[in-house]
Amino acid sequence: VHSQVCIVFSDFGKMQNVCNLLIEKLGTSVTISPPHFYHTPEAVDALRRQVCVAAVGNTRRKAQEVCRLFGQSLGKPLLIREEETKEWGGHIDSHLSNSPDSLTLQERIQNATAYASCRVFAVFEIKGKENRRNKLL
Repeated sequence: VHSQVCIVFSDFGKMQNVCNLLIEKLGTSVTISPPHFYHTPEAVDALRRQVCVAAVGNTRRKAQEVCRLFGQSLGKPLLIREEETKEWGGHIDSHLSNSPDSLTLQERIQNATAYASCRVFAVFEIKGKENRRNKLL
């Protein structure tokens, strides 16, 4: 009797544990195919949001540093605009075969890794130090 089972994992470590357990318990009667990695549309969307939020946070920190340099304090954001978002995947070096079966596990992971960058434009209110002191009194 032959049967084929396809399992979708969202955790690489759990996948390895299950594969190891199957091999340990079933021995040579089980064949485990190399994994196929992919990203769901929801995961890619979450990556985009995470990268945009990180870009806004980086922009705010840089603006705070500039304000400190000039003796000012940073106020609330007046405008935040996402200017550009880029997404790209891993690469296959030109000397490697195009056959997925010839790739090592590390190369498969590299090829399936998704990257994203985001450029934002932000305008913040700038407050003088004396205004801040008056509010504290």
